[in-house]
Amino acid sequence: MKNETALVVGAGIVGLAVARALVARGCKVRVLERYDRAVGASVRNFGMVWPIGVPNGPLYERALRSRQLWQELLDATGAWHDPSGSLHVAHADDEWAVLQQYAAANAALRPCRVLDADATRAMSPAVVAKDLRGALFNADELVVDPREVIGVLPAYLSERHGVEFHWRTPVTCVESGKVWSGSRCFEADQIFVCSGPEFEQLYPELYAAAPLTRCKLQMQRLVAQPQGFRLGAALCGGLSLVHYAGFREAADVAPLQARYQAQHADLIELGIHVMATQNGLGEITIGDSHAYAHTHDPFDEQLINRKVRDYLSGFMQVPDNTIAQTWHGIYPKLTDGSTEFIAEPEAGVTIVNAVGGGGLGMTLSFGLAEELVEGRYTHVRHAA
Repeated sequence: MKNETALVVGAGIVGLAVARALVARGCKVRVLERYDRAVGASVRNFGMVWPIGVPNGPLYERALRSRQLWQELLDATGAWHDPSGSLHVAHADDEWAVLQQYAAANAALRPCRVLDADATRAMSPAVVAKDLRGALFNADELVVDPREVIGVLPAYLSERHGVEFHWRTPVTCVESGKVWSGSRCFEADQIFVCSGPEFEQLYPELYAAAPLTRCKLQMQRLVAQPQGFRLGAALCGGLSLVHYAGFREAADVAPLQARYQAQHADLIELGIHVMATQNGLGEITIGDSHAYAHTHDPFDEQLINRKVRDYLSGFMQVPDNTIAQTWHGIYPKLTDGSTEFIAEPEAGVTIVNAVGGGGLGMTLSFGLAEELVEGRYTHVRHAA
């Protein structure tokens, strides 16, 4: 691949990861982005590099490799980050039982341990003390500010590695060796389409036949906290224990799932599981909900945001709960349990989509991109 030319469509986290992997192996790389900057799902998330969100095995190894590459890039760019780890808190006996089972099953596999109530509060003053049983701490997790870092990385790749970025260049057609933006043609040996669900416009038949839908999530951001107040770690409530595959793999979550279905059926129906991270400015991002459809209403539901805040108040308290911003994001989601959508619709063209099955782009993209560029990824879908 050395000395080859490559085009990457999309300057979100997947496109940036692929561009980094290509240029690291000697390719001359150009990135085409339809907007002045990336404004999609890559900047509308928690900013969590989240290995605890994936099961053990190849996905966890990919997540750890991604985290390593994140650290190298963050050190090189000076972008803010916090290797805070994560705290999954328990305010009920069944939640506490799941956390203890997870820690026992992963004691030799992950840097995790259970903390009693006092140790949990010492690590995070934001955790509600009433009825607190304890928490699971995992050290793998890394927090970035996605709005900052997705803006910083293109400049770094351009200035340090010679990647060319063409902004406001919407791609209208792709074929082997060529990418078109209106009447303008770009040529390359390899083309990677990393434009999220927008690849439907380039390959509508392939998209229609793929096991893909779109996930809409609602999120909120609190104002910067006073007097330098810090969460101490990314925080998760009990609903996350039935959301992530890693917990279902390591613990018996069925009793917990049954209780949540009985007590929080409205939250389950809305796909709500509640988390919080804090950026370098002291602002706290909270969320989120999950709705699945090919076409979503463009309107945010304040009822959903209130439900998130209400659940959050059961395990997190901070000095200032003023809402500074609300928004929604939309990302591609696989419906067949696959962990990513990789397709080669024609020679020399690779589509990279729905990383981690959807929603884990920050966590897995850098590792996946390396596997693709190095030829170690084998589960490619070829056009029929």
